[in-house]
Amino acid sequence: MTNGIIILDFGSQYNQLIARRIREFGVYTEIIPYFTPIEEIKKHQPKGIILSGGPSSVFGDEAALVEKELFELGIPVLGICYGMQLIAHLLGGEVKKGEKGEYGKSELSLLADNSLMTALPEKSTVWMSHFDEVTKAPLGAIVTAKSTVDIAAFANEEKKIFAVQFHPEVSHTEFGSEILNNFVFDICKAEKNWKIKDFIQTEIERIRTVVGDKKVILGLSGGVDSSVAAVLIQRAIGDQLTCIFVDTGLLRKDEGKKVMENYGKHFKMNIKMVDAADRFLGSLKGVDEPEAKRKAIGHDFIAVFDEESKKIGDAAFLAQGTIYPDVIESQSVKGPSATIKSHHNVGGLPDDMKLALLEPLRELFKDEVRKVGVELGIPRELVYRHPFPGPGLGIRVLGEVDAEKVRILQEADDIFIEELYKNDLYDQVSQAFVVLLPVKSVGVMGDERTYEYTAVVRSANTIDFMTATWSKLPYEFLEVVSNRIINEVRGINRVAYDISSKPPATIEWE
Repeated sequence: MTNGIIILDFGSQYNQLIARRIREFGVYTEIIPYFTPIEEIKKHQPKGIILSGGPSSVFGDEAALVEKELFELGIPVLGICYGMQLIAHLLGGEVKKGEKGEYGKSELSLLADNSLMTALPEKSTVWMSHFDEVTKAPLGAIVTAKSTVDIAAFANEEKKIFAVQFHPEVSHTEFGSEILNNFVFDICKAEKNWKIKDFIQTEIERIRTVVGDKKVILGLSGGVDSSVAAVLIQRAIGDQLTCIFVDTGLLRKDEGKKVMENYGKHFKMNIKMVDAADRFLGSLKGVDEPEAKRKAIGHDFIAVFDEESKKIGDAAFLAQGTIYPDVIESQSVKGPSATIKSHHNVGGLPDDMKLALLEPLRELFKDEVRKVGVELGIPRELVYRHPFPGPGLGIRVLGEVDAEKVRILQEADDIFIEELYKNDLYDQVSQAFVVLLPVKSVGVMGDERTYEYTAVVRSANTIDFMTATWSKLPYEFLEVVSNRIINEVRGINRVAYDISSKPPATIEWE
């Protein structure tokens, strides 16, 4: 899509947040690597370009740079954090190595009127995260704001080049949305060209054109992404789509039955269910290291899916629920986002695969995928389910995994989720689940001594899953959950509640 906003990725953890904020305005926004050639950038016909933050320093031997020609295209540019330092460095300003940096909340004081900060109060709170600092604005620019550093923002109104040292995209910056809105609409004159309903119709037509009369196979996990992709593709080509659902034995309680009822019966999809629990559990025997478990599960899944897809025989396309964050996190060569992960949807397919890829959601963020799902008629409770890891309960049973531990965890987790729904708490938290520890402790039940496992209840609240806080669930609620798990689940006699935030902890335990 053209005529949107381009974000050049310098490795900031907030890149996706910038794009999501602008898409919420109704303007298409795309993230591309900072080293994308100028001629390629021109093909997007962007209304504006944003240079993101990032871990680089302009003084580094391998500093992430752009061509100066970028600033001569007549396209408005906004530099954020490292992007600001880069603009100053390239256009005649000065940057010095920081001595202590500036991190967290800071007070911003406006120094001059400018179109980027129209209608902002003289003082406001912003979120800083930088080490180096700009000590001289580039030629033709005026300093527009300061914080604990003398130059927190500058602007060249004539060339429409703007820069801020803080992060307007994060919620901690009081008037961040207003700043981005000013840039997108007042400065870039962008038009609202991004609507979910329009996306659905356009994508259905594209799928019909691309697929024609050929067959498509899709690995249906029951998760949000694969489910929405399946319903969207079926809406386009009907029975030409065959879904393969692999029950790994590591799913939520009764997940296989629910998937077949929800998508097989309700949406009348052509689904082939494969019970491969024994195979997966066999591969995990004796394996206790988290990454080794992930690899074993991933290897088995690809093998099972490959075996089943060959039985279908005449399929021409492999459909996946790849979404935009998967693409972003897998596209960069070095630096930007490359160290986050190599996503299985994007980087785990065999080189000799003969099927063509069909990825109808690859332009969407998770929140947009959910909106598409609702528009397609998928029940809200399915679309807004909490995230579930690809390796399933294999990484929520800590240490070695076996069928009995999975059963115990399924029962405990089901009780926790049931109580969240019953008490209208499920939609108030972002992700909730139970972890089974490889630790046993002494307990007393009735007149008997027990020696059983410890379960940990985990619930986190987050906006973007980059940072998270533990959920402040009512003590009375936690007491009910604990009592039910201990009384109803054979194998657990102790329940703990995880009160760790991310960072330093992660949401999942493995």
